Amino acid sequence: MELRKRRRGTTRSTQDEEEEEEEEEGGSGSGSQAPWWSWQWTVATVTGLATAGLLALTQACCVNTLHENLLWFQQLTVAPHNPSNNLQQPQIEHHQTEVEREISFRTECGLYYSYYKQMLNAPSIKEGLSELIHDNLTESKRTINLLQRMNIYQEVLLSILYRLLPIQSYLEPMYFYIYSVFSLQAVYVMALYLTAWLLGGSWMAGVLAAIWYILNRVDTTRVEFTISLRENWSLPFLALQVAAITCYLRPQLGASQQKVMVWLMYVCSLCFCVTWQFNQFIFLVQAFVIYTLDCVDMLTAAQVNTLYLVQASALLSVWLLQFFNAMILGSLVLSFIVAALLVRHFHHSLKTGSFVARVSRLIIHSTAVLLLTFAINFLAKKALRLRSDEHIFKFIKSKFAWGPTRDFDANLYLCEEAFGALPLDTLERLSATLVLGPYALTLTLMGGALALAALRNLRTKGGGAERKAEGPVVASFRPDVAYNLLHTLFYGLLAFSTMRMKYIWTGHMCAVAAYGVCGGDVWAMLLHALRCNAKVLLKLVRYAAPVAVVAFLYYKFWPKMVEELSDLREFYDPDTVELMTWISTKTPESAVLAGSMQLLAGVKLCTGRVITNHPHYEDEELRDRTKQVYQVYARRSPRAVHAILQELGADYVVLENSICYERRHLRGCRLRDLLDLANGHIMDGEGDNDADLVAAAHPRFCDAVKTDSPEYAALFKRTFQNKTFHVYRVRKKAKKNS
Repeated sequence: MELRKRRRGTTRSTQDEEEEEEEEEGGSGSGSQAPWWSWQWTVATVTGLATAGLLALTQACCVNTLHENLLWFQQLTVAPHNPSNNLQQPQIEHHQTEVEREISFRTECGLYYSYYKQMLNAPSIKEGLSELIHDNLTESKRTINLLQRMNIYQEVLLSILYRLLPIQSYLEPMYFYIYSVFSLQAVYVMALYLTAWLLGGSWMAGVLAAIWYILNRVDTTRVEFTISLRENWSLPFLALQVAAITCYLRPQLGASQQKVMVWLMYVCSLCFCVTWQFNQFIFLVQAFVIYTLDCVDMLTAAQVNTLYLVQASALLSVWLLQFFNAMILGSLVLSFIVAALLVRHFHHSLKTGSFVARVSRLIIHSTAVLLLTFAINFLAKKALRLRSDEHIFKFIKSKFAWGPTRDFDANLYLCEEAFGALPLDTLERLSATLVLGPYALTLTLMGGALALAALRNLRTKGGGAERKAEGPVVASFRPDVAYNLLHTLFYGLLAFSTMRMKYIWTGHMCAVAAYGVCGGDVWAMLLHALRCNAKVLLKLVRYAAPVAVVAFLYYKFWPKMVEELSDLREFYDPDTVELMTWISTKTPESAVLAGSMQLLAGVKLCTGRVITNHPHYEDEELRDRTKQVYQVYARRSPRAVHAILQELGADYVVLENSICYERRHLRGCRLRDLLDLANGHIMDGEGDNDADLVAAAHPRFCDAVKTDSPEYAALFKRTFQNKTFHVYRVRKKAKKNS
């Protein structure tokens, strides 16, 4: 480690000189020579922070306007909010206009929002929490702890705040919820702004990052139509954590400043983990980044230990908050952190010896870490009897393995576009806004410099002349830049493999691209290659380039953005409104409904009825339930379907024409095809079938039940229908034929 310090201290590079100038402008280069009380620093910092706040507010207002334009919420007038009624007794009847608003919370979004509504309708906070801890509405014939199973602490917190704050007379609960989520978008933009500012050394980098994030809204967020989705709560905190890590890894940071950054990293990591069930997989990728930087000696031992412990502390804190959720203890990331720290502790000679010896030890070290990780994880899952996340590993195995699979859960993910590969039109859109070009150039040049710096660190012998030949950027490669480069690279690979994960990558891409345009490192390398090392030219290019990019973006995209913000639409789904109104008024409050998990989430929100299954898929028994309920879309006998529904306690089953006669997916990916494959039956339509598949003995239930033939009418009675939905009451006993 002393060798690294000498290397950093002996080279007075062009980069260091530029960073002195950046500090004079309120920048954040690796040096901090300008006193914090200088008027230049103060003016630049205040200007930068004010601009950050303005851009953050712009993003929040934009997504709010787009959401309003899409759903026309303000035109749906509901009855005046009465706090005493809402907070002391459950709502029994729902106004149709309120239902029209609530059905906009599609799929799992409706499920999460229903718990916010449930907390508000509870007589008190204490009773509301008790209902969540002992819930028997979300899964029929089961009592579950929702705070343990689901990441809904944000709904609990917002419901408590709404009760306590004096806003009930003029702000509806739904708007308080929506505005809270949109406010997090402002936090997201602020975090990206600060990250780019810290990397690029100028607040102009933050401006460019924020503008790129706003203009690439289609690829950076989907918050305006999936408000309560867990990632919309968690990703702003992940961006804040990355900003805190970037600041923590800056050279010459004081001890007290490091402590503040460590606490900030922990708080952001905790908020990220507690708001998203996929936290362990995102943290696993981040742990790989830290491990890679440790292996190539880009971070000190103290920094590596601190970053690992921050992750572990956040996960263990969530484990406590979620009532000792076994899924966290059995996560791969915790096993990896323990394995990495153990092997590192006992393998003292990893960073000594010649280049060949170090590379050999590194291979052995990495192999030992991976083997120990899988061993610890296997033993932990065996001890905890954990199978909650089994479907995710089935999906990963099926996605990257050769040949098809018949596993229902794996196919359910594989056939969804969001879990497929990143479409190429995403790159086309990013290129049109000029973010992809600078990003690719920055990643290529700085990634190459990082590779050279890593090789230099692996070589124990290297004099000052050799470092000078490598160039100033390589000779003193900043650890904060190294972290962000690997962060964007690893999450970029994740995004290319799974489209849903692109929202983690594209936001950070804007910050990295802005660093490339506004920072001195990339320009210094380009000018160094062209033998043009004039300081004046470097400064001119650094400030002219972002101004030119912003001017181009304003000229090309401002009219389109104004047009988009003024485009009024209307969300119209009368069939679903009719269904929810019928359920609320024509079924008993204790009625249990079965159906697709996406629809049942809305049923729970709009009607408060008990449901058999739901979209929060991280539970083995729930996955089995869902597969059983979905047999209504398979080729099963009426008695078999009736037995399944009775076992789950269902009083009514809702059939959807859009599933029974699905055309959205190709053959082999329709829900009825997945069920046929899982049941060993030949699929519908023209096409090949595996040789071992057999013809089903019964017609498809969802279609045959509509004929009201005696064998079906004896077990199911149609009670509601419209163009989209058919509802059947499940008879408790078979009706005798006359």
